[in-house]
Amino acid sequence: MLENIRIVLVNTSHPGNIGAAARAMKNMGLSKLVLVDPVDHPTYEAYSRAAGADDVLGAAVVVKTLAEAVAGCSWVMGTSARERTVQWPMMQPRECAEETMKQAAQAEAAIVFGRERTGLTNEELEQCHALVNIPTNPDYSSLNVAAAVQVLSYELRLAALASLAIAEPVSGEVAAKHQDDLPATADQVDGMYQHLYQMLEDVKFFGTSNPEIVMRRLKGLFNRAQVTIREVSILRGIFSAAQGRKSARK
Repeated sequence: MLENIRIVLVNTSHPGNIGAAARAMKNMGLSKLVLVDPVDHPTYEAYSRAAGADDVLGAAVVVKTLAEAVAGCSWVMGTSARERTVQWPMMQPRECAEETMKQAAQAEAAIVFGRERTGLTNEELEQCHALVNIPTNPDYSSLNVAAAVQVLSYELRLAALASLAIAEPVSGEVAAKHQDDLPATADQVDGMYQHLYQMLEDVKFFGTSNPEIVMRRLKGLFNRAQVTIREVSILRGIFSAAQGRKSARK
């Protein structure tokens, strides 16, 4: 199941951190690295710090946005060390790894690491189902991004080893029968959010309310629920009915 997990680094500024993250991943059996708008990549320093994980680094996918990085994922975990104005479900590393492994048994999953200095923006966190916080010494809480990747990669490996003893095969017939009841992917949910916004605009719901704040809270609600493919379809049908069965605008 580790092959279904992506490690996503957002706007990493130091190439050495990219290489060190690749090394940490390979140590623990992870191979899918996605880089969102890295400041400097590829570089000799990154390959030097990878120390033998050249295959992971060389296969890294580079994209412009987080939405591209998590497309196709049905579970997205964000890392955060700061308090936020909107509360996301918060997990400890071990809980995060166990849940991510469970989700990866069904579809692609991702763990997202933010910028070295500022982490992830609220807009980026809106694309996450939950957050993970690594408990550090409060007197010295700054944690290097590659070190954070190492901690969570280690926990993922422990969770993967533990899951081997209890894994039960699912027949192709049963899996196909329940396909629509699998969690919706990030891009499917994003399409639902766009449709939801259009519908709320059409029915003049926002009024004097700030649409950004309203949508942020609604996204938090649906992310916590982790809607399925079938539920997304039902919700979009409701949105279309509220619009008078108008199709969603592009």
